[in-house]
Amino acid sequence: MTFKTIFASAAVAAIATGAFAASHSESGNPMVGGAAMFADKNIVENAVNSADHTTLVAAVQAAGLVETLSGPGPFTVFAPTNAAFGKLAAGTVDTLLLPENKDQLTKILTCHVVAADAMSGAIAGMIADDGGEHDVPTVGGCVLKAKMSGEMITLTDERGRTATVTIADVKQSNGVIHVIDTVLLPTM
Repeated sequence: MTFKTIFASAAVAAIATGAFAASHSESGNPMVGGAAMFADKNIVENAVNSADHTTLVAAVQAAGLVETLSGPGPFTVFAPTNAAFGKLAAGTVDTLLLPENKDQLTKILTCHVVAADAMSGAIAGMIADDGGEHDVPTVGGCVLKAKMSGEMITLTDERGRTATVTIADVKQSNGVIHVIDTVLLPTM
């Protein structure tokens, strides 16, 4: 399925969201970016509906990861919001979206993906079992440090940048999304 097809399907789904709001609220999945997130849709199908993740969706498309993140998984995606991308230095996102920077963009994005279906309770349990900090190896080869800050899970990247999970446990047909407030960066 192409990104345009997924995007068109998502647009139809977004229009229909109002009709499905009641059944969605019964599923227990949180709303993200003003949109219902459906557990029977994959990561890409849901992400394209979130008004808070348009930059992430554009980046996934530019990196050629749409097909991968639409696949069977399971995946845990730590999904930075548009505001998170806005914290990067001016011009960084535009530069990363250029075709000649595809490898660097892919590395950054895959450092937000874990090849497992890790709900927040499981992550919190691993943090507790490991004495307050748990190493999270990503598909991109980065190792994130997961900790608890009160009731919130935080992730620290290899550069010392810390992201907080602001919306946890958004179930997908091929894994789970945890919304984060900072872009995590690998060492380059």
